[in-house]
Amino acid sequence: MQAQNQDEFVISRVFDAPRELVFDAWTRKEHLDKWFGPKGCQIVGGELDLREGGTYHYGMRMPDGNVMWGKWTFREVKRPEKLVLISSFSDEQGGITVHPGNPHWPRLTLSTTLFESQGPRTLLTIKWQPHQATDIERRTFAENHASMHGGWSGTFEQLASYLAEVVRKDG
Repeated sequence: MQAQNQDEFVISRVFDAPRELVFDAWTRKEHLDKWFGPKGCQIVGGELDLREGGTYHYGMRMPDGNVMWGKWTFREVKRPEKLVLISSFSDEQGGITVHPGNPHWPRLTLSTTLFESQGPRTLLTIKWQPHQATDIERRTFAENHASMHGGWSGTFEQLASYLAEVVRKDG
């Protein structure tokens, strides 16, 4: 068994939805627009090209009205079990930028999302770590695991609510 990378942040949650639906919610723009991001934020604009080498470039309107841009570059797409991508903050044109509130945040992070069937439910696990980072970026990432846990927990709450709506509507 491989030891966990010390820089790596890992979070998991079980969702009351089949794996294929959870994977679709994570990889289709029409789903992502309805749940992705911190609570109180709304996805605006953006384009999704789900393939190795493709990107998801999106804007997130914050509660104060400002829009932050993000970009995923897909490295591996294995439906319905795994997504590997490089995540970064970006400008509206898709150029990579620094975190708008923390210049020491890693410019690039590597994210692996795993989708595991558990009968009619799905265990989703995110493994997240700095990529091609400086020492200060790695340290900043490591020092922020508690806030990342809070942020991802809120995002997972939104996903759980959205999936419950979809399952109810389709059920």
